[in-house]
Amino acid sequence: MEDSLKEIIITVSGQDRPGITASLMKVISENKTDITDINQAITHNLLSLSFVIKVGKEKNENQNVLKELLFTAHEMGLKLEYSVIGKETTYKTPYNSFILNCVAPKKISADFISDVAQCLAINGINIYRIDNVSKEGFNSLEVLTDVPEKVALNKVKSDLLNISNDHHTDIAFIRDDVFRRSKRLIVFDMDSTLIQAEVIDELAKVHGIGAKVSEITERAMNGEIDFNQSLIERVSHLKGLSEKTLQDISLNLPLTDGVEDFIRTVKKYGYKVAVISGGFTYFANHLKEKLDLDYAFANELEIEGGELTGRVKGTIINADQKAVLVNLIAQQENISLEQVVAIGDGANDLPMLAQAGLGIAFHAKDIVRKNAQNHMSHGPMTSILYFLGIPGVDSKQ
Repeated sequence: MEDSLKEIIITVSGQDRPGITASLMKVISENKTDITDINQAITHNLLSLSFVIKVGKEKNENQNVLKELLFTAHEMGLKLEYSVIGKETTYKTPYNSFILNCVAPKKISADFISDVAQCLAINGINIYRIDNVSKEGFNSLEVLTDVPEKVALNKVKSDLLNISNDHHTDIAFIRDDVFRRSKRLIVFDMDSTLIQAEVIDELAKVHGIGAKVSEITERAMNGEIDFNQSLIERVSHLKGLSEKTLQDISLNLPLTDGVEDFIRTVKKYGYKVAVISGGFTYFANHLKEKLDLDYAFANELEIEGGELTGRVKGTIINADQKAVLVNLIAQQENISLEQVVAIGDGANDLPMLAQAGLGIAFHAKDIVRKNAQNHMSHGPMTSILYFLGIPGVDSKQ
């Protein structure tokens, strides 16, 4: 029976409007014709609709389907073309799908698309679909790709990182599986991620030892020295600092661009949001209340008589503890680690980023960008919404 049928691919193009697909599918249905594939896209309000039908080679009840499709398309002011698919042509759906998200602060350029497409081709990765997912304008693309099993993903991501830096456009290369759109928990680092400051450096400035402490902080964030050691040393220099200074600084913490819109949007979609910081509870708890976060974990400064003693109380929240806390929150929320998004900028965030389903190095140190799953180095925090499959928001929302 199959030998008596031929497959025909039909392409319809023209000005888009409601009812086009319905009219064409009605013709196919009334002619008792099988449809085996379909794809539709809109570019600048112009329709591109393709579908495959099976038509009998001999005279039978569906021989008129092409004539009626041509007439219907003409009546709607559309162009219709068709061709017979040869036996040598086989269609293969992607079996190892990855979504390439590209987000530019202003607009996507043709040079950028060219470099990305060439990178994918060189690595044997086929593009199946490209969609403009910008809320308005042309600053975000979603590219569906098929990645052969033998492709070295680390090399591909390294190549894409270079392209991202060259064009100042953020890129995420994410496996398109069931977890991609089912994230449920966002975990932030605090200093230089949730806020545009390193709190301990701000405390040190007020205490007159800013340069000394800042140098230790920089080395710690780059992974050059042990975090526990660096924290104990830095806090020791804060001995005698007034508690009122902590209060003053907490009221003036500069939020990272887009953070409030980002958190408001993900909470609207039912996400839980946490901050896990190697900084201090005094400031993490303040942000928890201000931003309506669900969890806040950080180090506790010892205060006696209204002044800092220069010591940290309890277990230090270091890189390993951050990873442990991510696990604990996921268990508390009864979700998989694949449903966790972790966002950080320092070397002590890497274990947390590595175990999350989606780890993002945000405006991070070089060592973090090179080792994290994905990175965002050019746009505001709201750009990450595209990585989650959520349309971007505007600041007036």
